[in-house]
Amino acid sequence: MNIEVRPRLAILYPGDRAARDRADPAESRFLKVFDAFAGAGVAAEPAIYHDNFRDEVLQQLLQVHGVLVWHNPIEGGRDRSQLDTMLREVAAHGIFVSTHPDSILKLGTKDVLLAVRDLPFGTDVHRIGDLAQAGAELPSRLAVGARVLKQRRGHSGIGIWRIEQRGADRYALRHALRGSVEEIVDLGGVMQWIAPYFENGDHMIDQAWQPRMIEGMTRAYLVQGRVAGFGHQAVVALHPPVGSSDAPLPSQRLYSDANNPRFEDLRRHLEDEWVRLLCSCLGLERQALPMLWDADFLLGDPDSENEEKYVLCEINVSSVSPFPDSAIAPLVEATCRALAAAPRTGVP
Repeated sequence: MNIEVRPRLAILYPGDRAARDRADPAESRFLKVFDAFAGAGVAAEPAIYHDNFRDEVLQQLLQVHGVLVWHNPIEGGRDRSQLDTMLREVAAHGIFVSTHPDSILKLGTKDVLLAVRDLPFGTDVHRIGDLAQAGAELPSRLAVGARVLKQRRGHSGIGIWRIEQRGADRYALRHALRGSVEEIVDLGGVMQWIAPYFENGDHMIDQAWQPRMIEGMTRAYLVQGRVAGFGHQAVVALHPPVGSSDAPLPSQRLYSDANNPRFEDLRRHLEDEWVRLLCSCLGLERQALPMLWDADFLLGDPDSENEEKYVLCEINVSSVSPFPDSAIAPLVEATCRALAAAPRTGVP
């Protein structure tokens, strides 16, 4: 007699010991996701994670068929190194993991901006390997126009700096972290602020400032290779001051589904060509794309045929939240397919 077994899915997100002991989906950001999986016949359970109880979470994940992960690159002062090692071990047992740490390293760091600079959505980007290189190369590039320096891996504007020359050895420097204010410093001051991002052999990505940022940023949400919704923010971090006023605070992001006619051309580009080009450029198999990810675009100068130019400024993979409700159904459908295909050789 065959007994039908419901697929078990863990939804992993950070929390403390008390949150793990309660393990209450209603306390999380993902209640709608838990409910949608339940409606699809999937037994979804919280897998609240902290390095302090890593082994306990590992044993939980070895009992399920798959895990969806929402965890920032830096969480509570800790990086993801222990988590990523654990997730690789889980995946080695044939348990479905999204997003797999190896895919994050290809897609979800600022290095992607360097890799795609020659693609239709790329722009002027350089890699700065150390502080000495920054001091040698930045002045000449800043003499041409403002730049944005980005630490290799971060979130919420942490480690993203706009730099603009304002005179002989005078530079306006502003951090994208909410609440930061512009400072006027010399080149030595610039070096002092960015020095921590080169510690332990790390590097930064240097991208040309996009003046049309004042027209807002569009975030495309994708489930693997298909667009599942959009978010548009009229004012984002690093928005320049307006006249004599201070820079405006970031505005609320407005969400819409994938059929929003305002973003029809961006959707067409992504689904018809850009996702394929991105995978090819990064050496990433299409099936290794995250279950849910997003790409942020600013407007650049129109091309020779006066078609709108979109410039990629970031891809978010590690912890995509919040997201439009329109992404939930395709996320559930894609995850169910992945669970059915997973070989799973974990603990029975």
